[in-house]
Amino acid sequence: MRTGHFRRGLAIGLALTGALQAAAAFARPITPLENRDMPYATDMPACDDPFVLGKISSRFSSREEYWNSGLSIAGFDSIVETGYRTNGLDYLARRYCVGRVTLNDGASRKVTYVIGGSDLGWLGIIGPGVKWCIDGLDRDFAYGGDCRAAGP
Repeated sequence: MRTGHFRRGLAIGLALTGALQAAAAFARPITPLENRDMPYATDMPACDDPFVLGKISSRFSSREEYWNSGLSIAGFDSIVETGYRTNGLDYLARRYCVGRVTLNDGASRKVTYVIGGSDLGWLGIIGPGVKWCIDGLDRDFAYGGDCRAAGP
């Protein structure tokens, strides 16, 4: 009785392995972005680039003006890159970063942000795209609890 179960399990395992190998044979080849017919720039600023940090500060100030909180970013520190092109070579290049911000009320909070090769605006001429989330200040919960959706 046990031999029949073993043989049936072995046959199912071999069939699944064959199906996975066949699917892999038909998978599309990976072509890095920079090697495509219409190449996409993969060069982007570092996590601590002043342009990136300025963009976060500016957008944070604008958003907090809407919420009438009076908060602004006084400074950044402990900035670390947590990933670069972690989604694969053939997807849009992104740099993932985390750090701490000090706000004008003296509070220190974690900031998580993603830098894209371009803002993906009209023809990408706007400059590097930056999506960010400050822990505890994601007022519309766009990035989920603890800013999980802003990281890799």
